[in-house]
Amino acid sequence: MSKLNVFEMVSLDGFIADATGDMSWAHRHDPENDEFVAENSSGDGPLLFGRRTYEMMVSFWPTPMAAQLMPKVAERMNARPKLVVSSTLEAPTWNNTEVIRGNLLETIAARKLQPGLDLTILGSASIVRQLAALVDGWSLVINPIVLGAGLSLFADLPAPLPLRRTSTRAFENGNVLVSYERA
Repeated sequence: MSKLNVFEMVSLDGFIADATGDMSWAHRHDPENDEFVAENSSGDGPLLFGRRTYEMMVSFWPTPMAAQLMPKVAERMNARPKLVVSSTLEAPTWNNTEVIRGNLLETIAARKLQPGLDLTILGSASIVRQLAALVDGWSLVINPIVLGAGLSLFADLPAPLPLRRTSTRAFENGNVLVSYERA
């Protein structure tokens, strides 16, 4: 069976973007963080995005600028299979991209039953909320900032999610990676 994992950059108050949709506060470049990002991108499993996150990702990762700034990450992001949930995206331009239409919960539940590589949701708060009951692992990079308002990762969850912490890692830049699994 495959697992479904979530990887998110969040503010201390649980937002993945500020009130204007900006996420620049979550992207701190320093050697330790850049090494972690490169290591973390080394998997081969499919990445799962909502349409807006997909559009943001495709506007950066296949570009020469991404290859110059973060060559290892750009190579992995471009090589990995990508699933984008959309009823409007007709012809994805990023290589290895498949569009998911129809019942998202049923589609992902069926994929999890198949042997293969684990799926990882990046960004895409609405997709995280829709699939929260299916998520096996949560990796949250908590940034030392309080936004007060923005796009909440956890707003309107249909039920509480009891979790068990599996690991913690503190970074020199103030970020803390906390990983959880279902309790």
